[in-house]
Amino acid sequence: MANEDDKYLKGRGAQINTHNRFEKQVVGAFHIEGLDEEAGYTNKTQYINTYPKTFINKVDSPDIGRAYSMNPYQGCEHGCLYCYARVTHEYWGYSAGLDFEQKILVKQNITEALEKQFNKKDWEPLPIMLSGNTDCYQPIEKKLKLTRGILETVLKYKHPVSMITKNSMITRDIDLLQELSKLNLVHVMITITSTNEKTRIQLEPRTTTYKQRFNAIEELSKAGIPVGVMVAPIIPGITSHDIPNVIKMAAGHGAKRAGYTIVRLNGAIGTVFKDWLEKNYPDRAQKVLNQISDCHGGQVNDSRYGTRMSGEGNIAESIKKLFQISVKKFMGEPERLKLNTKIFINKHNAQTNLFDDLF
Repeated sequence: MANEDDKYLKGRGAQINTHNRFEKQVVGAFHIEGLDEEAGYTNKTQYINTYPKTFINKVDSPDIGRAYSMNPYQGCEHGCLYCYARVTHEYWGYSAGLDFEQKILVKQNITEALEKQFNKKDWEPLPIMLSGNTDCYQPIEKKLKLTRGILETVLKYKHPVSMITKNSMITRDIDLLQELSKLNLVHVMITITSTNEKTRIQLEPRTTTYKQRFNAIEELSKAGIPVGVMVAPIIPGITSHDIPNVIKMAAGHGAKRAGYTIVRLNGAIGTVFKDWLEKNYPDRAQKVLNQISDCHGGQVNDSRYGTRMSGEGNIAESIKKLFQISVKKFMGEPERLKLNTKIFINKHNAQTNLFDDLF
């Protein structure tokens, strides 16, 4: 049910700022009835320029495989309630709650730094994942175009890249994605949690609509760009029943593969999610939390490799079977795609690669 409380922050996912586990002191507002504006409750988004020296994470996970992950933005204005990346905002001195979607760190030097990284003599061209944490096509990207700059750079160096987003803005970059696709250097996953627009507004308040995302899949597919759908995260009791609809519609719009994860509420996200759940679904809040816990050994979070994404137990198994049956019915045998890591070119191997191309 939709929340009609006058104090409910429309257009935001989190409704509170949780305590930062790295802070010894707690900042709070007392006797707020005497203030013109309640502390921390504002819908304004603040963009903070940063110039990090390191920005690429090496991933060597049994769940994902060997790759890199990079994010042009830290924090995400999309405001998705369940986002596991919320806790990373605590490392910057912010909250995993409202701060995560209101204070966006912008890595202004990311394109120049990426070129320097590519030109290192010992650079290994494993696929780069955009974005492993926060969406690279969140609203500010329309103005700053940092993600487009990254795509221009990977194309220049013929470096493989995988992309995951829930914003239809990705279609803006079809020209670059097509060129990367011709060289087998890119694949895209569009995240779609449900087909119910009311659910999206509650869970993902500043994302593009589901209809726009299905249309984005279709545009990318028609342009010859490998594209699939990520049904993630699946929330038992809220979105789990909609798995077949998502797969069916995605396949109908050209998606050739699919993946899924089950929600896990790591760290402060458990507090943020529980608060949201009680305000939006008071009639089933405890039931949903119990079902999430059933998927993670009695806890709302499980960080173990191999089980953290897919869960375990009866509910997790039923979700897995429903997903597999839906994929088989609507997609058949999904395409398997391995990106090209053999044609990467930088200042150290440019002459060698040119010589190889001639023969």
